Parts: sequence; C-alpha cells; structure tokens
Amino acid sequence: MTFEIIERTLALHRPQTLAESEGVPAAVSLVLAPDADGLQVLFIERATHADDPWSGNVGFPGGKMETEDADLQQTAVRETREEVGIDLHKARYLGRLSDVGGPRLRVRVSCFVYGLDKIADLRCSNEVKDAFWVPLEALLDPARHGEAAVKFDDRSFTRPSFKLPQDGKPPLWGLTYRLIQQFLEILPARHPQDGPA
Repeated sequence: MTFEIIERTLALHRPQTLAESEGVPAAVSLVLAPDADGLQVLFIERATHADDPWSGNVGFPGGKMETEDADLQQTAVRETREEVGIDLHKARYLGRLSDVGGPRLRVRVSCFVYGLDKIADLRCSNEVKDAFWVPLEALLDPARHGEAAVKFDDRSFTRPSFKLPQDGKPPLWGLTYRLIQQFLEILPARHPQDGPA
C-alpha cells in the first residue's frame, strides 16, 4: 500500500459531513508513515483527567475546534502539533474521511489523513500519556477485531473494538474505531501478488 494509492482512493471517496446541529465541531489526524515493515498508523493514549470523558482512551491526535482555527483541517493540524509535536504542514495531505458523531456526547468529528516521509519522533503533551505506531497490517487482521468491555464517563459497555499489538494498551473503540473501520473499508483490497505494503 502506497501513499499514491491511498491518495487516489480518497480522491474518489465522497466524504459525508455532518451539519452544525449535530454537535460541537472537532477534528483528528490519521497519520501514516512508512518503515521496513510497511505503513504505520499513529495513535495516542490520552492522559487521565477527571474532566475528560475520553480520559485514558486510545485515539488519534485531535480535539475541539478553537476560535483561531480557520477550518477543521487547521484544527487537526494544530492539535497534532500540540499533542505529539508533529508539524503536518510538512506532511503529505492524502484526503479526508466522512464525519462521525458521538452517540453520547454531542460532537461531530472530522478526520484528515496525512502521510509522513518516515516515522517521526513524538513529543507528548500533558494531555497525552503515550503516542505509538501500529502497523496497518495489524489493523487489517480480523483476529484482532471483536468486542470488549469499555468505560466511558463512568459507565461500562460492551462495544466493537480492536486489540492493539502493544501489551497493556486499552482496546481501541468508539469514534476512533469507527474511523479506522471506515478507512479500512475505503482502501482497495490487497491481493497476494501485491507483495509487501
């Protein structure tokens, strides 16, 4: 899988945007980078904060739109720089996904996809407990997809989720899981003759 293929695929995708009435605008970045084992996807594990309903969850860098942001793409770029120290102005913009809405909190999240030339050094802010890379191949593994018990805003649920290859990480679920599923469904199918990503 190459950036060229992803960019062409996303260019053909017609992302659906949610209306302003659907909730507070927010944006995240799905950041990809190559290494010897193929493309890697950047995730963060949010720090534990009492006033953050996503406290401790795994997600993409991002957050709510601020008044200084010209648009939601700028929100994603700003938040990624603030949370993990990556300047997406130097990255390759590949496209965007359809917006997703929060079923329990009124938020509408836009997701913008970027490609880096190489794995970047990460500098976590105090909002981020950890930032790490996951192979795209692992995300494509159906054995890692299932259901898990999760907590949100002090309530417990069983939800579709992804088991991360890193030991000790909470399951990936919720809005980020829905965005990953959307991204994987948009990607063209891999064939055995394609060889390594």
